[in-house]
Amino acid sequence: MNVQELMAVQTQALAEVADAGAPAELEAVRVRYLGRKGQLQTIMESLKSALPADRPALGRAVNELKQSLTAALEARKAVLDAAADAGKTSAWDATLPGSWRRVGSIHPVSQVIAEAIRIFARLGFTVADGPDIEDEYHNFDALNTPAHHPSRDTQDTFWLEGRRLLRTQTSPVQIRVMESQPPPVRIIAPGRCYRRDTADATHGANFHQIEGLYVDRTVSMADLKGDITYFAREMMGADINVRFRPHFFPFTEPSVEYDFSCHVCHGTGCRVCKQSGWIEISGCGMVNPKVFRRVGYDPETVTGYAFGMGVERIAMIKYGIEDIRLLYDNDARWLEALA
Repeated sequence: MNVQELMAVQTQALAEVADAGAPAELEAVRVRYLGRKGQLQTIMESLKSALPADRPALGRAVNELKQSLTAALEARKAVLDAAADAGKTSAWDATLPGSWRRVGSIHPVSQVIAEAIRIFARLGFTVADGPDIEDEYHNFDALNTPAHHPSRDTQDTFWLEGRRLLRTQTSPVQIRVMESQPPPVRIIAPGRCYRRDTADATHGANFHQIEGLYVDRTVSMADLKGDITYFAREMMGADINVRFRPHFFPFTEPSVEYDFSCHVCHGTGCRVCKQSGWIEISGCGMVNPKVFRRVGYDPETVTGYAFGMGVERIAMIKYGIEDIRLLYDNDARWLEALA
């Protein structure tokens, strides 16, 4: 091989380096020419058979070929690496308008609970909590619920082993609080409850309640009526009226149910209130003396009232929801409309 042939090899190798469009192609060129079994190694071995007078010129030509090819390979590799890095960040274009994430909203049930806590806090109530898995004593016995009461039936209650159950109401929290401290007591207990109800437009197997309890030396039915009315007007509007109707609950005596005037028709009658002008909310009353004795309170020296309300019920009225199942379908579009 002479100098002219080496220059031809150099020209061909540099052309292949320039044409390499990917790191893998460039590596193939390097191996073909500079690898242990590459063309340059073959050329250097052939110099042994060259004439002694030609070896210096051939040696310089081989070195020039190696140096120029190595430099070209490094330069091309830098170009390909830069292009690859640019490709990784090509999705970001600072000149494009921003893509904003959809802003979430608080679920209607959570909104009602939070608002109820704020309203009752202004009346001096604090929040109490209790376990979802209750025992029979706190869920029924301590609340003066008779042994034959239908709420104890397996068709109504989720019973577990050892006479434990998923609480059917948040009233057991009241018992636990009174067992743990002397009067006065002024608490609300928001939380999840469970009953074996068939799901329909107004019922579900799990739901939320807010129970309230106020115990002191001079608590009266007038206090109960005033606090419920205050809550109704703060939650539903200043023009809301409240009416109380006699009823029976084993843990209160006397007991009443209370209704809010319809916030849609303002009491004149409409589809929402079934033309009555009133919407049934829940029950309340003065704490039964038998309940006080269960927790060690003296019914001769203290009195108190208790009330309860369904959170989903309030949410349905407040936001005009016709089917309770909509609250748990996780339809983001529907929830957005309520935000």
